[in-house]
Amino acid sequence: MKKYNIPVEAALDVIGGKWKVVILCHLIKGKKRTSELKKLMPGITQKMLTQQLRELEDDGVILREVYNQVPPKVEYSLTDYGWSLKFILDSLCAWGEQHIEKVYPNKEEVLVQSDFGE
Repeated sequence: MKKYNIPVEAALDVIGGKWKVVILCHLIKGKKRTSELKKLMPGITQKMLTQQLRELEDDGVILREVYNQVPPKVEYSLTDYGWSLKFILDSLCAWGEQHIEKVYPNKEEVLVQSDFGE
C-alpha cells in the first residue's frame, strides 16, 4: 500500500506530469479519439499519449470505449470520477491564463489556442 505525507501527493499521482492535465482539459470539451488528441497535442509522442491514457484509465478518471467496427474505433471520455476534477482543471486553466498575461506582454505570441477556456 502506498503512503502519502499529504493528500496532494495522491492527487499528483493521478494527474501529475506534463500531459495528463492537458488530456483531461481536452476531454472536458467532449469525447476524443486518440488521433484527435494527438492533433491537439503536437508535442506529445504516440507512445507517451498511449501511456498517459492507460494510466488515466487505470485510475478510473477516463473511459476507453471500443466500437466493434472495421476499422476499429476507440473514443476516450471522462468518467463521473473524472468530471469531479472539472473545478480543479478550470481553476488551473484560469490561473495559467493569468500567469501568461502577467509574464508575457502579448499572450497571442505564446498561446496557440486562445479559445481554450471559453
